[in-house]
This record gives sequence, C-alpha cells and structure tokens, in this order.
Amino acid sequence: MSVPSASTPTPRVPDSGGSVVISVDAMGGDRGPAVVVAGMAESAEKNPEIRFIVHGDEAELAGLIARRKVLAGRCDIRHAAGVVTMHDKPSQVLRKGEGTSMWSTLESVKAGEAQVAVSCGNTGALMALSMMRLRKLPGVNRPAIACLWPSRNPQGFNIMLDVGADIRADAHDLLQYALMGASYARNGLGLPMPRVGLLNVGTEEHKGRAELKQAHEMIEQAAAGSYTYVGFVEGGDLPSDRVDVIVTDGFTGNVALKTGEGTAKLVGDFLKDAFSNSIMSKFAAVLAMSSLKRLQKRIDPRRVNGGIFLGLNGTVVKSHGSADATGVSAAIKLAFTLAKSGFQDRLAARVAQGAAASASATDTGASL
Repeated sequence: MSVPSASTPTPRVPDSGGSVVISVDAMGGDRGPAVVVAGMAESAEKNPEIRFIVHGDEAELAGLIARRKVLAGRCDIRHAAGVVTMHDKPSQVLRKGEGTSMWSTLESVKAGEAQVAVSCGNTGALMALSMMRLRKLPGVNRPAIACLWPSRNPQGFNIMLDVGADIRADAHDLLQYALMGASYARNGLGLPMPRVGLLNVGTEEHKGRAELKQAHEMIEQAAAGSYTYVGFVEGGDLPSDRVDVIVTDGFTGNVALKTGEGTAKLVGDFLKDAFSNSIMSKFAAVLAMSSLKRLQKRIDPRRVNGGIFLGLNGTVVKSHGSADATGVSAAIKLAFTLAKSGFQDRLAARVAQGAAASASATDTGASL
C-alpha cells in the first residue's frame, strides 16, 4: 500500500487491466472509518476489478486496511486531517473545507484519478463542494439527487429525482431531471427504454402548477426514442410498475422520500409487535420466517443505499450517514456499476442533446 504524491497520481485506468478506481471519503459517516473500510472489503471481495483511493487519517486507515486481506494492494491512502461533520453548514465547508477527507475525495475525481466519488458525509456540504470542485455540466441549471425507490417493477426499484438538491425547479429543470433520470435508468438499471413520469396531484393534464404543465409538454417532446413518457403520475405510483423514473422538485421529492422511509419503519415495527404479541403469534412468526426474511430483504433500506448527484462533471454517490458495512458496500456497488457503463460520458452527451433541443424549441416558439 502506498501514499501517492501529487506528481504521481493514481491512473484512472490502471496498467493492470480494466480496473475501476473509486474515491472514498472514509471519515464522513456516523459510524466512523472502520465501517467504511468493512464496506469496501465486502465490495472488493465481490468485484476484483475495484481499486480504491481512500481519504482520511492515514495512520488510522492504514491499520484498518491492513486487517482486510482482500484490500491488499488495492488501496491508495490520501492523508486528510480534516473532517466535515454532519453539523457543519455548507457555507462554512465551502470556505474552510480544503484539507478535509470530503474535499480530497472530490479532488481525485476532478483530477481524473478516479471515476466515482463515494461519501457517507453531510449531504448539503457534499453537494456544495461537488458543485464548486466538479462544476455543473453545460446545460444544467440545477443538479439533482436521484434515489432508488423499491417498486413492483422487475428491476425491483424506481428512480426518483430530485430528492433534495434544490427545493426549486422550473420547467427547464424538470426536463433536465427527466433526461438525467432516463440516462441513469439505462446505465444503472439496464433499462433500454425507461418510462418517465412527472409527479403531480393528479394524472389529468389540466391539473398542477403552470411549470408542471409546461414541463409536461417539454418532457414529452424531448423523448425522441430515448425514453417513453407516461405523463403525470401520483404519489401512489412511486412504488408501482407503471413508471421507471419519477421526476419532481427537490422539496416534494425529499418529503416523499422521508415519508416513505418513515412508513417502512412503522410497518416493520407493527409487524414486530404483531408477531411478538403472544405465544401463538411467535409460533406463527417461526412458520413464516422464510417469507419474512424475503420481505425484509426486499424492503431493506441498505440495499438501496446510494443517492446519485446528477448534472455534475463527475459522478458522486452519497451513502446514508448511518450506513453499516452492507450499506456502504451497496453504495460502492452502485458506483462500480455506473463507472463500468461509462455513465458520466453518456449523461453529458444526453444533457447536451437535451439542452440543444430545448434551446431550439425556445427559439422556434419566440419566432412564432
């Protein structure tokens, strides 16, 4: 294990073969670097192509990594003395974040040393730093955070964006979210023709705010064989098999996400109470154990851990701050999948096409 100098950066595609290099913020999560390293080890064991650039306290990380044989020779440590905490304000991090593990993690992506950045850290700070260090893609006004939502679809998940990058979104922003979400669905979930829906208070075309009606027309016109637009969808469609990508503003998306997480926990608590209520219910739980385990696996939030920051000059995966090793491994797996697919280049190309089409439509409308 080595600590590369600035003059000898880790190659983006190492000479040893088609490896995927992932930049990991080891210090940002609630559970500390030991859990992050454990998650890295789980991913490394399943994917021999993965290599890591790990950012944080060098002495601590060296000891943790040395105890994981599967990580031997696959990690480069970048010392970063500072840590962005969950309580730090994004504005403070922008001014004083240099030297932190989060800043260093993004720098590896910016320099082309790694294809994807993964962090369990402060979401607001990570988005602010990502926008400052990586910059937005041309044609993107507001980046978005996309999450995976358990669904009845064969792939098991739907994509929803934005879920909290920015509480505002006009019609052009929603169009960009549709384009980026469809690209994510193709490259992350393997859907050649994803179905895109726009979240509204009803499915009728006359319902909703003015910007939603305008976005409805723009998203439909921009489909051009790259996705299928199903029109307006409602809250009940989020876990349905009617749609693959749900587009909304960050305020609505974040409220929906937190509501869904809270509801899932409530249902889990109710089931636990029901099966522990009496001797007979405990006996029934034993009989239903295999079915309950399948249900638990299907709705396990750790399996969908990893929000993607879309619209930047680089791919950033945000893991839950409280993620355990399994959750961190899931986020790294998602990062690996996107990197292998060439997602970032394809996303940039699709956004550029969408921006050109949107500008052309605007010019045509202005001339009429």
